[in-house]
Amino acid sequence: TGERTVKRLRLSKALTIPDHTTVYEACRRMAARRVDAVLLTDSNALLCGILTDKDITTRVIARELKLEDTPVSKVMTRNPLFVLGDTLAVEALQKMVQGKFRHLPVVDNGEVIALLDIAKCLYDAIARMERAAEKGRAIAAAVEGVEKHWGTSVAGPNTFVETLRERMFRPSLSTIISENSKVATVAPTDTVLTASKKMLELKVSSAVVAIENKPGGILTSRDILMRVIAQNLPPESTTVGKVMTQSPECATIDTPILEALHTMHDGKFLHLPVLDRGMWTNEQWSLI
Repeated sequence: TGERTVKRLRLSKALTIPDHTTVYEACRRMAARRVDAVLLTDSNALLCGILTDKDITTRVIARELKLEDTPVSKVMTRNPLFVLGDTLAVEALQKMVQGKFRHLPVVDNGEVIALLDIAKCLYDAIARMERAAEKGRAIAAAVEGVEKHWGTSVAGPNTFVETLRERMFRPSLSTIISENSKVATVAPTDTVLTASKKMLELKVSSAVVAIENKPGGILTSRDILMRVIAQNLPPESTTVGKVMTQSPECATIDTPILEALHTMHDGKFLHLPVLDRGMWTNEQWSLI
């Protein structure tokens, strides 16, 4: 099938630190390496936990813990799931989606060799969907040929083919966004602390910044790590408007899933606000 294994994904070496390190030092190391997750080892140098930018936002900043006094062991996720190097990339992606997490340690011969980010699997998800689309096109063309040969179908000209075409290779975001999807919404004048508390409340890793009822910006937990903590800015007095990403790319509920994946893959971002045909629905599609 030509599907790639995890170890063929150009993996970056994981940042690994002892679990007694302070959150402040962990953040400093993460920012220096430009990574949004770190693996933690115990006194026997064995993998015992993972700490991500989302954990830092929702478990440390939102709860107003002191970064300098809090050991990572207090806020990390213990005993994280991992995958083996020869696992298929698509299988790793399924694990992440089912478990609602974005990072997976990769183990080979009993040793952690890397940390896999969901973004690395995006290419494979896109390739798989495009192969399915090709099959869909072939089936639709075959059905169309049969209909032409036998005259128009009972359901009216090409209705069946059109439905098949839409269902098989143009599924849109509306098919995967649930009606009760939660989005944290903040104003540019809100503090980063307020935004992080909203993210904690809704168990999300980003907030859409509403400006005149439109998504004028986005603030992610990675932004909080890189632009607030790493710059030594105080979350309780730093405004969202100062550190957000302005004018984020948006999709609509009619955007094909494949197009949204391409947008995220090409732009190297993991959050995409979704508009309802021009009106903001307060919805956001994000890869965890």
